[in-house]
Amino acid sequence: MDINTKAIIGKRIDKTMKNLEKNNMQVHYVETKAQIPEKVCELLKDGDTVGVGGAMTLFESGVIDLLRSGRYKFLDRYEEGLTGEQINRIFIDSFSADAYISSANAITENGELYNVDGNSNRVAAICFGPKSVIIIAGYNKLVKDLNEAIIRVKTIAAPANATRLSCQTYCKEKGECMSFNSHPGEMESGCSGPARICCNYVVSAYQRHKDRIKVILVGEELGY
Repeated sequence: MDINTKAIIGKRIDKTMKNLEKNNMQVHYVETKAQIPEKVCELLKDGDTVGVGGAMTLFESGVIDLLRSGRYKFLDRYEEGLTGEQINRIFIDSFSADAYISSANAITENGELYNVDGNSNRVAAICFGPKSVIIIAGYNKLVKDLNEAIIRVKTIAAPANATRLSCQTYCKEKGECMSFNSHPGEMESGCSGPARICCNYVVSAYQRHKDRIKVILVGEELGY
């Protein structure tokens, strides 16, 4: 990365970190994705029960490999051969986990987490249940405000995830939400097909339980 670009991104990261802390979230910064597993280890205890949300960031950063190392009781939603019923059981068991690890669809410079889900097990666990929630996000997830967060989901996160999950949606075919041109700032607007992945929208602002949510910001791009 160009040194001047890095300096500007660093200013945005600093501002975001300060505002996340004001909102009662614990914040950490690592320069590269290679440093993420070590930081996650610092935030977990051996033997912890750990659930995860669906996030490419966890694969790209080596967190899934860490959780499969045997140090933790990993509620592995990605284990081969699981039935739909078994996966649903893992989603439910994750609400009582010691820790829940995921990414965010966007993080505002005002210190808010923005997440959009289809099944909504991820946003539900972020809001309530697990004793500790660890959010890992590359700097590409940073946005100025909620309006930019909404647009980011409609033009980047949703189309990419719909493609990854082979969901037959408008955004998968066209590369953006069908509402983007006509109603770009409307959070809830979108298609009405059965494969829609944007069903519930959650903004995590000020947190009542200080440091329950821990955010690891990364100086590299990660995930969608």
